[in-house]
Amino acid sequence: MKNINPTTTNAWKSLQAHFSHIKDFQLKKAFKDHPSRVDELSIEFEDFYVDFSKNLINAETKTLLNNLAIECGLKDAMNSYFNGATINATENRAVLHTALRTPEHRASNAIKQHVKDASASKAKMFTYVDSVLKGEITTYNNQKFDTVVNIGIGGSDLGPVMIYESLQAYKNDMTLHFVSNVEGDHVEEVLKKINPETTLFVIVSKSFGTQETLTNATTIRNWFTNKVNKDAVGEHFIAVSSNVDRAVNFGIQQKNIFPMFDWVGGRFSLWSTVGMSVALGIGTQNFQSLLDGAHDMDQHFKNSDFDQNIPVQLALLTIWYNNFFKAQSEAIIPYTQYLHRLPAYLQQAIMESNGKSVDRNGEPVNCETGNIVWGEPGTNSQHAFFQLIHQGTKLIPAHFIAFAKAKYHQPEHHNKLMANFFAQTEALMNGKTKAEAQSDLDTTTKTEAEKAQLLPFKVFEGNKPTTTILIDELTPASIGKLVSMYEHKIFVEGIIWNIYSYDQWGVELGKVLADQILEDLKTQNLSNHDASTVKLMSRFIKQNE
Repeated sequence: MKNINPTTTNAWKSLQAHFSHIKDFQLKKAFKDHPSRVDELSIEFEDFYVDFSKNLINAETKTLLNNLAIECGLKDAMNSYFNGATINATENRAVLHTALRTPEHRASNAIKQHVKDASASKAKMFTYVDSVLKGEITTYNNQKFDTVVNIGIGGSDLGPVMIYESLQAYKNDMTLHFVSNVEGDHVEEVLKKINPETTLFVIVSKSFGTQETLTNATTIRNWFTNKVNKDAVGEHFIAVSSNVDRAVNFGIQQKNIFPMFDWVGGRFSLWSTVGMSVALGIGTQNFQSLLDGAHDMDQHFKNSDFDQNIPVQLALLTIWYNNFFKAQSEAIIPYTQYLHRLPAYLQQAIMESNGKSVDRNGEPVNCETGNIVWGEPGTNSQHAFFQLIHQGTKLIPAHFIAFAKAKYHQPEHHNKLMANFFAQTEALMNGKTKAEAQSDLDTTTKTEAEKAQLLPFKVFEGNKPTTTILIDELTPASIGKLVSMYEHKIFVEGIIWNIYSYDQWGVELGKVLADQILEDLKTQNLSNHDASTVKLMSRFIKQNE
């Protein structure tokens, strides 16, 4: 990949000059002056319709942003990405989560072996899952499994949880629980809900040594052996891991260890055997549809021109707001409860990937990288933080996501939900002028003095940017497309910011220090820490004496 500081490009300098002219851009006027604006600034791909027209851009902005992508070598970088080049250079790895959902007959020669390996691991997983669901693989006493507990953290938890929650309408009669936090109380609350006699435990850890996961797995295994017996561990515990020896030593049968690949990062691994629990919860046919949808979006991203490329345009808008408007956050607002875990999943995917302050040349960056991602489902979020977006002092670009068709026939509910979905983006754009607010107050019985007092509080500035993602229906395939879309958005941002998106050394630092502090708590040797940490640790030790 070309290591280009984006701020040195001609496109960046043109964008700076352009921003000085467009910073007072008004959306209402833009729609009035250009009636075809929505057609020019929207993209339709299969069941996805993405409306960019309520953003603070015009045709020139879009051209200049596309020029930035071209000048930063995005197309060559995309070829490297899809062909398995070592683009995660600090860890000397390829970045090939796309290979996990690529059909073998569509694999290029460069990644043919990776796709073949991924297909083999998927086949092993599907065979196992189908056998469990059919009752061919049973518990130690020949009962049918009815519960699954996924034990993992980070990418081994957030992705599977998010997908499973998204696809509740497709779930089978298997009950799923997810244990991630190393907090003992969290583990105990899950154990209270399950019957060990009919529960399958899935331990997901590439190294089979992640502190949180191994601690939770050990506690759960000890609980299980007390409730059942130790000889049953091999029938009730399986692993998704690269460390076969550690998994076997834990008590897992080698045939029940499912592989992971070093060319797939944890936060992008839900498409692999890391999705074992999801497959158990929705069935292999639905899981395959999830993969197929993601692959469809891969093809759109790979083959579409930049100006008609959904992930590219989403990424360029993030750069536009982050680096020129100095907006530091991006809200993700799904108008469906099914996607209530999507913002949390994207927090990891985006912030762990692009939260970097050193560029690919090993130099400090000289522009803002990454952004803060947050959100909650609508309409709940309207009664929580929308006040800040509407009338606060911060510019917060937002993605509004909804599905035109509901999963169940409740038209009164769905029409009200969608009415709010459409209304909010319109309200954020239009706001309410002083004259409009005065007109509203004039319809009330308030005195003139009361109206004058209230008037400033009733005015909405408007001109708040939103992107609307309207999808025909929530299905495994459409969720696959949606997540794949955001994965590629992350990639584009990292290329243009000239950073490595696929390592996470900040996470590793915290792990090392936690191990050191754990040992210090055991020995009560606090001399190696600052005064604040010593005081906190001392109080903790005292409370647990």
